[in-house]
Amino acid sequence: MRHTISVLVENKFGVLARIAGLFSGRGFNIDSLTVSPTHDESLSKMTIVTSGDDAVLEQIDKQLNKLVNVLKVTDLTGSGFVGRELMMIKVRARGHKRSEVLEVTNIFKGNIIHVEHEALIVEITGRSEKLDAFTDLMRKFGIVELARTGKVAMARAAKSTEDIDVAPTYMQTRAD
Repeated sequence: MRHTISVLVENKFGVLARIAGLFSGRGFNIDSLTVSPTHDESLSKMTIVTSGDDAVLEQIDKQLNKLVNVLKVTDLTGSGFVGRELMMIKVRARGHKRSEVLEVTNIFKGNIIHVEHEALIVEITGRSEKLDAFTDLMRKFGIVELARTGKVAMARAAKSTEDIDVAPTYMQTRAD
């Protein structure tokens, strides 16, 4: 089963390397990884998509929580979340094929971000399944190049995955 995990970390040098090292050292695979700063510049949020059963996920959770710079680990999979990816895809689009590519792009609510005589670059955002479906449809035209981000995700609930129980202590020591 695929799991989407939100990890709140201190925005410090080496944190990403330690987390990637933990996954590789334990034999866990990272299907996708996105890291970005939060509204608090001292914190970063990682969205990690990984595969495994409940025992594997429990082990990942325990190991991540042992790392010093990890403040909070949340499995978003069962709780309901909104997740999105971004893809840029360069597609061959000559002659009458160009109008077909444009039509499919419009159906998928994509944007044409670059046009050349032989090809178009399409930007499309959405759920993984949407991007996969668009990619499959573009294969018949000829995909020249494809770049895709990892998933970014947020819990649907009003509570933030950035709320941490240790916030007052953490923030107090940071101010000193």
